[in-house]
Amino acid sequence: MPRRDPVTVDRVAAYHVAQCNIGRVLAPLDTPRLAGFVEALEPINRMADGAPGFVWRLQTEAGDATAIRAFEDDMLLLNMSVWESIEALAEFTYRTPHRDVLRRRREWFERLADAYLVLWWVPAGTVPTVVEARERLEALRRDGPTPAAFTFRSPFPPPGASRAADPVAEDWFCPT
Repeated sequence: MPRRDPVTVDRVAAYHVAQCNIGRVLAPLDTPRLAGFVEALEPINRMADGAPGFVWRLQTEAGDATAIRAFEDDMLLLNMSVWESIEALAEFTYRTPHRDVLRRRREWFERLADAYLVLWWVPAGTVPTVVEARERLEALRRDGPTPAAFTFRSPFPPPGASRAADPVAEDWFCPT
């Protein structure tokens, strides 16, 4: 990781990265078609909770976000979390068994034509709302990557940082 001057480090530490991703399931969660996905939820969420750089994730008392309906379409699921850095989020997403689940997503989810993942910076200690996540995803779809809504491939630095954020290495991504 490149060395950063103390001013940049302080400013970066003042912000965390929020992420939201959505997916439209191919069948109801209680069907055999989604059994593999449902079985993976608890172990993957537990792994996220203990991952370096993890801050927060959206969940109900059941321990996941599958019951939260953020869209009119009941088959559209939403996942949100906050991480200390883009690097920590990318490490969890693409360098842990979470990646194995991502590789199977076509078994459980439709291929979406529009952006389904959005990242944005939040002041440390801030918990983003579902409404905010929807707005950020809509902004990314409408405007493309900007400092307000971006992706792993087109990241932006936190407010006040003195250098641009590096994109996540291409070899981290799963085939689509």
